[in-house]
Amino acid sequence: MSYTYQLPKNSKAWQNTLSSLSGKLPSVPTGADFGTDDAYATLAALPIFAIIIVSPATESNIDTLIQNWVQSQPNWQLHSLIDDAPAVSTHKISSDEALADVAIHRYLLAPKTNFAINKDAAAHILDEQISSHLSAHIHADVHILSIEKMLNEHRLACFDMDSTLIEQEVIVELAKFCGVAEKVAEITEQAMRGEIDFATSFARRVALLAEAPIEIVDEIITKQISFSRGAAATIHALKALGYHTVLISGGFEPFAKYVANTLGIDEYYANPLISDGKTLTGTIGDTILDGTQKAIITQQVAERLGLSPQQIVCIGDGANDLPMMNISDIGIAYHAKPIVQAKADAAINTTGLEGVLYVLGHRLDKCSR
Repeated sequence: MSYTYQLPKNSKAWQNTLSSLSGKLPSVPTGADFGTDDAYATLAALPIFAIIIVSPATESNIDTLIQNWVQSQPNWQLHSLIDDAPAVSTHKISSDEALADVAIHRYLLAPKTNFAINKDAAAHILDEQISSHLSAHIHADVHILSIEKMLNEHRLACFDMDSTLIEQEVIVELAKFCGVAEKVAEITEQAMRGEIDFATSFARRVALLAEAPIEIVDEIITKQISFSRGAAATIHALKALGYHTVLISGGFEPFAKYVANTLGIDEYYANPLISDGKTLTGTIGDTILDGTQKAIITQQVAERLGLSPQQIVCIGDGANDLPMMNISDIGIAYHAKPIVQAKADAAINTTGLEGVLYVLGHRLDKCSR
């Protein structure tokens, strides 16, 4: 069965909402053009935030809950997003699976007056307060981002592969096939405890794959690899929005090639899976694609495309994804480890990968049949 979703084209919803409030925002004159550098700089300095709440579609009281919270906050004003006329025109995004049935609630939170508060401190406090307030009533993803991140023209999206674009960890699948799953898991635990570094851990795990027939790659791809929910729709949507998409994995090239080609991702980077043509050698290349390399590749791709860090979005689930998230404008944790969720700009837990689109301020509406 195929499902079709609508992605608004050229939406200026965030800009229009800001413009409608320009005379009500401290230090921002009425009619300010947020496309100018001066107005943008003023805006970036103010504690103004986009609040995006992704909740089950059955939850009908989100507006009431968030309004109840803001009424207890004398320094803040909350405004629902104003969708604009261009948003009537949409991209049609097809999916072979139904995406998570959620409702997207988008707000702009701004100070009423010039009260003294550090913007980063405000973001942290708001995240704790709003998330705590809502979690007492509903289960939802709550994204609180500085408003300029909604205005930045993002054009590069870099994705991790294992447990992000696909549901599996490739080296675990290889280890299962070779009968060394327990040994690989033990080495992984040693690395997580800090007893050995990533490079040593990676080399030892790959060594256990020596003499495995090369045919296992195709067999694992055919029988074991499954894409994360919403992966295809997300890549399709990002491409429609003008993004250049990149897969950057600490896994192996044959799998990265398959995933990238199947999803239509523009380019991919991963570790070589070295063989003698018949069997795996259990050896590694000169450079291991670790977290540091992920950040280097992200930066190199951006420079090649003439893009700034403010135009980069990175998505992953592991600690080795944090370096590339740290050099991006928005780092998104996808069903990630707690340490990654804590350090990312946003964390997706209630949807599939299409949650990336919601973090970026977009809607994805299911077409009625």
